[in-house]
Amino acid sequence: MINRALVIPMLCASMAGVRAAAAPLPAEPAPAAFSPSATGAAAAAIPDDDRVDELYENARDHIEEGHYDRALAVLDRILSMNATRMDAALYWKAYSLAKLGQRADALNALADFQKRFQDSRWLRDAKALEVELRQASGQKVSPDSESDDELKLLALRGLMNSEPDQALPIIEKMLSGANSLKVKDRALFVLSQSQSARAREIIASTAKTGNPDLQLKAIRYLGIMGGPENRQLLADVYRASTDTAVKRAILRSFMVANDKERLFALAKSETDVNLRGEAVRQLGVMHASGELQQLYQTETAPEVKKSILQAMFVGGDTDKLIELAKSEKDPDLRKTAIRNLGLMRKAGTTDALTSIYASDQTPDVRKAVINALFLQDNAAALVTLARAEKNIEMKKAIISKLSLMKSKAATDYLMELLK
Repeated sequence: MINRALVIPMLCASMAGVRAAAAPLPAEPAPAAFSPSATGAAAAAIPDDDRVDELYENARDHIEEGHYDRALAVLDRILSMNATRMDAALYWKAYSLAKLGQRADALNALADFQKRFQDSRWLRDAKALEVELRQASGQKVSPDSESDDELKLLALRGLMNSEPDQALPIIEKMLSGANSLKVKDRALFVLSQSQSARAREIIASTAKTGNPDLQLKAIRYLGIMGGPENRQLLADVYRASTDTAVKRAILRSFMVANDKERLFALAKSETDVNLRGEAVRQLGVMHASGELQQLYQTETAPEVKKSILQAMFVGGDTDKLIELAKSEKDPDLRKTAIRNLGLMRKAGTTDALTSIYASDQTPDVRKAVINALFLQDNAAALVTLARAEKNIEMKKAIISKLSLMKSKAATDYLMELLK
């Protein structure tokens, strides 16, 4: 018989969560009443800033609707007022001129902008628009000539689209120069989108001997690019490297490139336990059920076997996990398999867990099953176990979990114990 003093606090905790969820929200304060006296002489005239805001919104509406000529007329009015939003108005004037095909006038407006508003938050947008206009006009804009990272990237993209043969030497120079990692990463991305053999050579070279941070980026792009040649290159770099970070990145790229064969081979042959575990995890992402089952039979390191169990969970291999949860001799590995079944919530897992509970009297195994059913939010199964349980300590463990569950089945059972 369960002591009422044990059940009452558990039931109160369970019911408190329900009451809290049902409690009404505090009422919002009533809005202040409108007073005609709040208007007065001050409302008789619209302040200059308000008038500028009104005109600015009107100009932006014209731009959104594609009425650029009308927008220009409004923007010129704002610029003549010498008030707020002058920088934004001048930027949108240049933008509207560009949309009307008046590139020379647009570039003049942008030059005026950069002289007058060097501290404006619109400055970057103005420079980006200038780059676009110059490229559209047939002018070569070299990424090296730009000091702003965003503008370098914009110029690089435009040059790669229009003059790829000229862009490749510039990209090589950017990769070996003092540019930010962001610029270099984007340069590699641009190369990865190219079908050029030279572009692939540059990425391959970076993957082999590049700056350590950039090397990892290049390895990632090779995985995304895929193809037999890139997968072979990754394998070559893996064999030649002694850097664990590089090898881990290559294992992940093998997964992205769908190279299950190489991952399986490395999961069997890699001497570094951590890297073997990484290869196993990537096989799990690939749902390599057969390979994982083979590895579990031959693997000797407990930590790698745990990784295999986790990979089986990721890959959705319910049947094998049920088998191992029932037959595994190592207690820790068995508890790991049981816990993963609790996380899966698939058909058959509840029957498997309750079967394990009924057939195994080991307290740790039974507690693992209780926790797995709790993770499933399976109050009905826990109530069934609690009704049949004769061991007072096990019953307390089950009731402890039920007291945390916002479930009618759990609450009804706790109320039943109090009768």
